[in-house]
Amino acid sequence: MKFTARASLSLSLALILLGGCASMSAAPAKVADGMLVGPNGMTLYTFEKDVAGSGKSVCNGPCAANWPPLLGSESDKPSGDYTLIMRDDGKKQWAVKGKPLYFWSKDSKPGDKTGDGVLKLWQTAKP
Repeated sequence: MKFTARASLSLSLALILLGGCASMSAAPAKVADGMLVGPNGMTLYTFEKDVAGSGKSVCNGPCAANWPPLLGSESDKPSGDYTLIMRDDGKKQWAVKGKPLYFWSKDSKPGDKTGDGVLKLWQTAKP
């Protein structure tokens, strides 16, 4: 089979584009009713004590049992307003606009937002 320079360039460009797409990660959250929800459809929250842009979560141990973090995988990459922070336990956690994202253990189904306003420190995450 004989390739022309043009065909070879087109094939190379296609492979580069495909490789780039394979390494991109989808946004970890979607918008529903004006708030962010995780891939499972459950409401996401932010914690007032977390400092935006610090790259840290202050909700660890027992706090994280009640407010499970939205975890990222080793292959996930930041995208737009979504970044990844490193938790104290060495796991990656998604953040939006620098604020770590959490679920609330007492929400039982998609659409629940019973964590909004808890202790005046937790709010539904907004895009």
